[in-house]
Amino acid sequence: MSQTTRILLSLVAGLAIGIVAAATVPESAISAIDYVRPIGSAWLNALRMTIVPLVVSLLVVGIAATAEAARASKLATGAIALFLVLLWISAALGALLTPLFLDLWTLPDSATAALRDAFAGAEPAGEVPPFSDFLAAIVPTNPIAAAAEDSFLPLIIFTTVFAFAVTRLPEEPRETLVKFFRALSDAMLVMIHWVLWLAPIGVVALSYVVGARAGTAALGALLHYVVIVSAVGGVLLLLAYPLAVFGGKLPLGRFAREVAPSQAVAVSTQSSLASLPAMLASSERLGIPVSTSGVTLPLAVAIFRVTGPCMNIAVAIYVAHVFGMELTPTQLAAGVAAAAITTLGAVSLPGAISFISSIAPVAIAMGVPVAPLALLVAVETLPDIMRTIANVTMDVSTTSVIAARSGAGGERSEADELLEG
Repeated sequence: MSQTTRILLSLVAGLAIGIVAAATVPESAISAIDYVRPIGSAWLNALRMTIVPLVVSLLVVGIAATAEAARASKLATGAIALFLVLLWISAALGALLTPLFLDLWTLPDSATAALRDAFAGAEPAGEVPPFSDFLAAIVPTNPIAAAAEDSFLPLIIFTTVFAFAVTRLPEEPRETLVKFFRALSDAMLVMIHWVLWLAPIGVVALSYVVGARAGTAALGALLHYVVIVSAVGGVLLLLAYPLAVFGGKLPLGRFAREVAPSQAVAVSTQSSLASLPAMLASSERLGIPVSTSGVTLPLAVAIFRVTGPCMNIAVAIYVAHVFGMELTPTQLAAGVAAAAITTLGAVSLPGAISFISSIAPVAIAMGVPVAPLALLVAVETLPDIMRTIANVTMDVSTTSVIAARSGAGGERSEADELLEG
């Protein structure tokens, strides 16, 4: 049984036990929360203890890999520039669209109150500085203190600058530092795998509390969450089509038809990496030379997840909405920056790990409680389908744009035929 299935079944079991207990023995169900909640809290703390070293090490390794790819060729440099622009646009769209969708389809007050009561122990992660101090606050005077105080945006800024400084070092010290941070990230991934192996225990405990306090309203609230977050990712999926038409100079019907097989693989595997052969085949049918798609698509799979920023910030905004938090422009700006930057360090990670490593920094940067993330990770498998299909579609779309801008579209060259053969 896959890890995702185990976590999802644990969520269902915990909710069911809590709902049934609340309906049959309400007093005992509530009193049991005092014994069950510490188990879930301990598991959540185990997740949180890995976040800072995991995010820092992944970000350094990710930026080093991006810089290495950019040095490889002019084509790769142009692709990376386009990817970075789209990641920031994705983050901004997430900050704009999520409140809009929440207004269009509001969560019933009863469900909101029940969820808020269920997470009564959750506290905001920290205050975001007022706008007048924002620019000064994002530059840490002490990055170690920033990490200790969960000041994630200053920590991310420092790590980003540090990572780019590493890429400017001579080869030997650069490789030494990259190997160190790669080893650190590998060790943290082993630790988080251990923590996730215990996920059924923690998720059952957390979901029991929600079920006992929120009752059947919890099921509707989780469905509402899945639809809202998936809808935000769906906008990125739809944007891939006009990007291919106007940027890649492809007919809409042709692009939609040829990318469909890649989307089918994405839905069935929920993996951009597993969809790479299908994406290469789709690009070939669209007339994109192998010499272009063979560079840009592997690069896209390695460093580009366009739905990451928008859907990650959507999760944080949703949690803030449940807690009745009125997010300020400064908090949203902090979330946009954290979402766009941390995505570079979350590529090629399993869904449950990337959920924690990418969304927790965004939530903390915005001052949003992170405790609900331990429960929401259990239903991540559903929004993850939208994440993957939109990522795959956008990967092929951006490849068509790069091919059109480089003049490599249209008929395949003799060199491309040799590469295919």
